[in-house]
Amino acid sequence: MGTILITGGHSGIGLECAKRLVDKPGHTLVLAGRDLERVEPVARQLRTRGVEVKTLQLDVASLASVRTGAARCRAMLDKNEIDGLEAILCNAGAQFMGPVTYSPDGYENTFATNCLGHFLLVELLIDRLAESGRVVFTASGTHDPKTADGKVVGKAAEPDALVLAHEGKGGGKPLSTGVRYTSSKLCDILYAYELDRRLRRANSSIVSIAFDPGSVAGTGLLRTHPKPLQVLAKTGLMKWVMRRMGITMSSAEFSGAALARLCADPTYASESGKYFQAKDNRLTEQRSSTKSYDTAAAAKLWRDSETLVYLHHEERSALLSMG
Repeated sequence: MGTILITGGHSGIGLECAKRLVDKPGHTLVLAGRDLERVEPVARQLRTRGVEVKTLQLDVASLASVRTGAARCRAMLDKNEIDGLEAILCNAGAQFMGPVTYSPDGYENTFATNCLGHFLLVELLIDRLAESGRVVFTASGTHDPKTADGKVVGKAAEPDALVLAHEGKGGGKPLSTGVRYTSSKLCDILYAYELDRRLRRANSSIVSIAFDPGSVAGTGLLRTHPKPLQVLAKTGLMKWVMRRMGITMSSAEFSGAALARLCADPTYASESGKYFQAKDNRLTEQRSSTKSYDTAAAAKLWRDSETLVYLHHEERSALLSMG
């Protein structure tokens, strides 16, 4: 067993995943988050279970922070401070209520946080993953407009990275909070599938999986929403209403355990290029939206994302260059 890097591993689904992984002897965890004052206490608590837990300052909304964090992770590997990298869990995510806001790089915050940061992180670390390593992108069923999840939140826009990154800058009515979110999650699934295709062309056995944790109350996803809405989302009444509507429901505990299984359980060692969903205490393979299987859109999204993150020649991995 080796090291598992989890973005957002100090709260919500990521923390529940970390708790399951520390129960399996042999894993080293790297909890990556933007605020080490929040991450460090969680790491200390996990260490009491006898497992090695490292922390890594990494804000997925900032390309500079991702580059610094990835360089630090590579240095830890080079110095044998951590065992070989077995998995990268692209788990951190957020919705941003209100007017469109922008990342330090000038990109719309939802797309920067949920997509570009993780895309760059994978590009920078994929060559350090073990031969049997795994990458898991935390997506969302809201990306599919044919499901109740997608209908409630808002139909995903076209997965055009150049447009989504600069949303709100060209005048006109901006996309809603919900649509910005569903669009970002569609892009995450397209990333997972395109990564799988590139890895297969490179004859790599690394696994790339997309994961829908379902609607989970009490996570940090709604942290930018009004407090009354955050409270309402946790109530039994709201959960009952959402189930009646057909929303995909889960708990942080189950979805965290499911994420741990996807990244470490031998059962999923040959499940690359697939989409799994947590719902009502079951983890099952599902079909994602029709658009998510558009190979041309996925290839363009990948190329445009490389442009947006200013991927340098020396940062390109041979594994992923076969587009």
